[in-house]
Amino acid sequence: MPELLIAAFWLWAAGLLFALARMTGVARWLIVLGVTSGLWSAFGALPAGGGWLNLPVALADQVVRLHYSPEALWLMGFGLVPAALAAALCTPIQRARPAWLVGAALSLLGALGIYGVQDAYSFLIAWELMSLGGAVMILSESTSLEAGRRTLYMLALLEVGAVSILLALLLLAQHDGGAVAFDGFALGAHTLSTSARIVIGVLALFGFGAKLGLLPFYEWFPGAYGNGSGATGAILSGVVLNAAFFALSRTLVDWLGSGSGLSTLGIIVTTIGTLTSILAALYAFQQDDWRRLLAFSSAENAAIAVTAIGASILFRAGGENALAGLAWTVAVLHLSGHALAKGGMFVGADGVYSAGGTYRLAQRGWLRRANWVFGLGTLFAAMSLSAMPPQIGFVTEWFTFQTLFQGFHLATLGGRLTLALAGAGLALTAAIAFATFIKAFGIGLLGDGHRPQAARIGSGYASAALLLGLAVLAAAVGMPLWLHGLEGANVTQFGANAARAMTTGWLLVPLTDTFAFISPTLLVIVMPLIALLPLLLLLNGRRHAVRRARVWYGGLQEDPERSATTSLTFSNAMRTFYSFIYRPTADTAREHRAVAYFISKLQFEHDVADVFGPALFDPIRKAVWRLAGRLRALQSGDLNFYLGLIGALLIVILALTLR
Repeated sequence: MPELLIAAFWLWAAGLLFALARMTGVARWLIVLGVTSGLWSAFGALPAGGGWLNLPVALADQVVRLHYSPEALWLMGFGLVPAALAAALCTPIQRARPAWLVGAALSLLGALGIYGVQDAYSFLIAWELMSLGGAVMILSESTSLEAGRRTLYMLALLEVGAVSILLALLLLAQHDGGAVAFDGFALGAHTLSTSARIVIGVLALFGFGAKLGLLPFYEWFPGAYGNGSGATGAILSGVVLNAAFFALSRTLVDWLGSGSGLSTLGIIVTTIGTLTSILAALYAFQQDDWRRLLAFSSAENAAIAVTAIGASILFRAGGENALAGLAWTVAVLHLSGHALAKGGMFVGADGVYSAGGTYRLAQRGWLRRANWVFGLGTLFAAMSLSAMPPQIGFVTEWFTFQTLFQGFHLATLGGRLTLALAGAGLALTAAIAFATFIKAFGIGLLGDGHRPQAARIGSGYASAALLLGLAVLAAAVGMPLWLHGLEGANVTQFGANAARAMTTGWLLVPLTDTFAFISPTLLVIVMPLIALLPLLLLLNGRRHAVRRARVWYGGLQEDPERSATTSLTFSNAMRTFYSFIYRPTADTAREHRAVAYFISKLQFEHDVADVFGPALFDPIRKAVWRLAGRLRALQSGDLNFYLGLIGALLIVILALTLR
């Protein structure tokens, strides 16, 4: 079964070549077949994990070897589900520009390496391929100057993260006798001091956090996602995000090991994850573009998973291996469910764009212009992302809270206080996320549209949204059966089978049913019975006439479209309350006719200020530009000047050689 991953490699490589040859139809279905092969292999190899595979590529005269752990297969499989539908449902722009398929193939090939390679050289190459693929996908869909700047901004921050990853790997390799194979990193890390392991952990958090959207890096998400399509967002928030999280988890949990001194690293990771989730949720709530809202939401959910990893480190440092395994398992489950739900919402956003030509959140009555399956699928996805029962997002966030609540088992005050504050921070995040997806679904899809529009959302988008929505529900309902797929990883890493202890029959429990329990399986049975109450109210309404009256518009002519709730008015109260974070801006431009008293055009613009961009990234950018301006003198065009520089360099080399 794992051998099918090699088949996926060949199919994606062939899709890349056909896309370069501009044979987009063949390339697209080769990529889809590769994703299908990867899915079959990933889920078929659980729970034991994949064996050793030889990739048909050689580096430094050595064949690249792959090995897939159960958590790698789990995260990869869930990420590939929306990727398959994203590749199959290419928008007209993507079909006309084969570069998008090139970027998708590069991202998938890079992710395949991240999940499986076992040496630092191959890992860094795969990491760069994944970053390059995302940039190519975005630029293929928008070639404007602004899109280029935002993509360059994304690549610059990702390269900063790549340098941090390189330093972390070099430190681990140095204490393993200079070897770059991953199988010796864990043993080498045990010879390091606690402070050295904390430094490596912070470097890994900084490097992989650049792609996960941890602060201060989450600010590139809306700009990059906002220039791509929903298909691009589905791949970035599913395959790519899960791969980056797997790499971070492997570094912090597998390689750095355990020890009481690592509680400091656990506090740092938990704090960064909690703060990122709050800020990303706050900014997601203010967006009026589908892609930008979902981009911030991706950073928020990645941060929740990182918070759980921080809790796992704290529990492990305190000797609570079972709780450490619980926290780690919850993190993996959370990002797995997030990939399905976010893919469903991105597919829904593409459906809206295909019918209306815009990704703007506005009341246009899209559910009236789509098959009912489209509404059902996007509703399930939105419910999951807002942590409503019985969806997978509700299950994983419930598990996250139950894990953090057990911080009282820790002996140190710092650890207990950190987990208590993290629980409070994630509670705020959950409340904001709930309001965010009420806004997204209520205004973006359910809102009534008064302008006549003939376009309807296509059946392909409706079917894809339904499949992903049902997958979200099935992942929650079948959790008691599916959790065994992570049993092997729990025993290997923590010496305790937390995955098995998280179920008691059809109940889901945080290791023990005396602390708390839920059952999404039983909720699916009970919730239709609860639905009888609104049905009885509807029947009662037929017996008693309902009085309807027109709304008074203050003496003005009725205009339902102008009085409809907009994205700005829905979120304005939060913008005002948290103005110290948002620092909102508003600008009104007026154009007058020949007579100054009569306005011909009124344009209103609003925005919220970034937190880290003006204070951190802009000064760095300006310093680089000033340095480049001074170094520009080296490009004088004078041949004698260039020869003089070469001569001076040769003298320096000779002097160093003769020392």
